[in-house]
Amino acid sequence: MSATSGNGAVTRSTLRQQIADALRDEVLGGRLQPGQEFTVKEIAEQYGVSATPVREALVDLSAQGLLEADQHRGFRVHEYSVEDFRGMIEARSLIIEGMFLAVDEGRQPHQNLEEPRIAAAIAGVRRRGEEAQRAASAGDLTVLIGYDLRFWRELSSLFGNPYLADFLHRLRVQSWVCTVQHLRRLTDLRGHLWSGHTELVDALYHRDIAAARVMLAAYNADSITLIERLAAG
Repeated sequence: MSATSGNGAVTRSTLRQQIADALRDEVLGGRLQPGQEFTVKEIAEQYGVSATPVREALVDLSAQGLLEADQHRGFRVHEYSVEDFRGMIEARSLIIEGMFLAVDEGRQPHQNLEEPRIAAAIAGVRRRGEEAQRAASAGDLTVLIGYDLRFWRELSSLFGNPYLADFLHRLRVQSWVCTVQHLRRLTDLRGHLWSGHTELVDALYHRDIAAARVMLAAYNADSITLIERLAAG
């Protein structure tokens, strides 16, 4: 393969990911609503790119459960139900329980939390948690989603199985896609959004798994109650 064709492949792959990320942000930002339909041509024109990377990006997002493909109409934003959200919560809990067990048994991260590289990684996760907490306290949903996704991805990668961390990230994206349509109906989100990020990091750092489980259970229960109430109108 020539250098030129190799660079072209990288460029197309990068563009594909950029489009996928942009469309995911559109969905999470509420600018693409559940059930909204669009075509490859419309998206290609919107971003001023060719159809190929757009089609690839849309297929990727469909595989992640954010979009649905229709052979004749194009694509539509997936519509999740409250029952779907309950299922996501259950699946997330099972994955996070694996992370808790790994910490409890001293398998992660490499036994020594004081080792400089590990300590720096934990500090980075905590900073992400602090930003998420500030956004939650301010009721800034868009900023919260970005930091919350980064927080959980880094936390689960540090304290758990990296393969399960990838699955958890996908579930958390789907959870936000499911809930954002309801949360954006509230005019003031202060006091409604979970902000226990740093407390969870501290509990895991001190291997206080009992406290971490209590936090997670309360978080999940409050989330389901809020979304059920909002969905009921």
